[in-house]
Amino acid sequence: MRMSSLFLRTLREDPADAELPGHKLLVRAGYVRRVAPGIYSWLPLGMKVRAKVEGIIREEMEAIGSQEVLFPALLPREPYEATNRWTEYGPNLFRLKDRRDTDMLLGPTHEEMFCLAVKDMYNSYKDLPLALFQIQTKYRDEARPRAGILRAREFVMKDSYSFDVDQAGLQKAYDAHRDAYIKIFERLGFEYVIVHADSGAMGGSASEEFLAVSEHGEDTFVRDESGYAANVEAVEVPQAAPVEVTAGPAHVEDTPDTPTIETLVAALNKDHPRDDGREWTAADTLKNVLVMLVHPDGTREPLAIGVPGDREVDPKRLEVKVAPADVEPFEDKDFAAHPTLAKGYIGPGVLGTDKASGIRYLLDPSIAEGSAWVTGADSHGRHVIDLVYGRDFTADGTIQAAQIREGDIGPGGLPLRLARGVEMGHIFQLGTKYAEALGLKVLDEHGKLVTVTMGSYGVGVTRAVGMIAEDNLDELGLIWPREIAPADVHVVATGKDQAVFVRAEELVRGLEDEGLEVLYDDRQKVSPGVKFKDAELIGVPTIVVLGKGLADGTIEIKDRRSGDRRDVPVDDAVAEVLREVRGS
Repeated sequence: MRMSSLFLRTLREDPADAELPGHKLLVRAGYVRRVAPGIYSWLPLGMKVRAKVEGIIREEMEAIGSQEVLFPALLPREPYEATNRWTEYGPNLFRLKDRRDTDMLLGPTHEEMFCLAVKDMYNSYKDLPLALFQIQTKYRDEARPRAGILRAREFVMKDSYSFDVDQAGLQKAYDAHRDAYIKIFERLGFEYVIVHADSGAMGGSASEEFLAVSEHGEDTFVRDESGYAANVEAVEVPQAAPVEVTAGPAHVEDTPDTPTIETLVAALNKDHPRDDGREWTAADTLKNVLVMLVHPDGTREPLAIGVPGDREVDPKRLEVKVAPADVEPFEDKDFAAHPTLAKGYIGPGVLGTDKASGIRYLLDPSIAEGSAWVTGADSHGRHVIDLVYGRDFTADGTIQAAQIREGDIGPGGLPLRLARGVEMGHIFQLGTKYAEALGLKVLDEHGKLVTVTMGSYGVGVTRAVGMIAEDNLDELGLIWPREIAPADVHVVATGKDQAVFVRAEELVRGLEDEGLEVLYDDRQKVSPGVKFKDAELIGVPTIVVLGKGLADGTIEIKDRRSGDRRDVPVDDAVAEVLREVRGS
């Protein structure tokens, strides 16, 4: 790669649309270019890095016996309709029609295609187990594409699938993929954590995510000192144990102009002080949040969720618990359709499928049976005090939808710590969901037809490039891990003396003869300062500079990560660079 002819333009200023440090540097250093929101072109240096990531993934997949295939991105509607994902994917699915007015889609993921391919070719348990993978472009119409290639609408993903005749086989395949993923992410070179996850629209049972730990991540996860980790959508907080009822009879009080928790707490402390002398807080109140569920068939269902007043309903946790339904706000027209609801003063008195409103009512599991609350009295300007759960009101069940906080007690009884991350991989035990829908069956050893059980395993390839960039940079530019870098060595020839360029050519040929990939800055009308800035920006881990030192018979070798520099005899340059690159 010669920079005089390389399709590359570096930038000195950050692009206006870039948000994260790594995203800015990927654009400035000439790895990617934005085409539209969430859509990027990959330039030669970017393709080199992407190919390295794909190579690592390919090696580890093949090491566990998975075979590579490639399916089209343009797909027919029918298989996705059979699994109901034509509807369930909602607006995230790119739908289109061909010239014959036939419904098509751009593939967001390919369970259906893999399933149908195996169905077409295999029919006996003797053909299984089987594992297949592809590295291919996917399309999802993200509502808020952001962070460059970390959350794009067009992206490259490795998705693989296992096919077995029973759960034991699936577990073995799942464990093999899990081990392969650990090797992949260790080689990619960023901090990651494996968390319990919810399967969401994918379905299935066991599900784990590989999250890159990053303060810029969109995903919040929790962990405790025992090693337990889960994303917030999947964490299950314990059900609060019943407590002894100590509150007196419930009583309704006038609380005018208190439609919010803040105004209610202020009014309680002013007009209705507690008998025990402490002040009321938001944690003493029961907030009833109304949402509208929109099911895939278009039906709308109101839902009420009771949470302590010092908590909010977490939209992500709620969406997972009610999937495949979508969640919409409860609007004025919905209040008009339910006249028993007193907006701002809603209490358990009218909530529940057997109550006046007929609205399903679910409580946060932190609300203990026997606990007393201040909550709406279902009348404007009035609240009820000392309303006891189990004595004075009940619910239709519980739901894990309230926000998780630092220090909350987790499933293992230990305090939880919050952190942020970026989802890099996700592995599922799908079971028979897709095989059942598409009729993937084989004859077992007794000649009986059995449904094949599947696993699904994904890695974000282009997202991995973005995450590696975010995790490997400084104020000067990118610093690629050696196994991922677009080249092994960046040779920089400086000055106007042609002897420097002749010697640089010899060095480049010598390094390439030893099997190294070389990025050679052979530009003759570019100043040394610009060349040095470009080398630091591009981020190849070893930089070799030929310039004034040649007069003394030396060249400079620089370690991009540490900044260490050393001069070596020019006659020993190839051997010294090999030692730097290969560590021997």
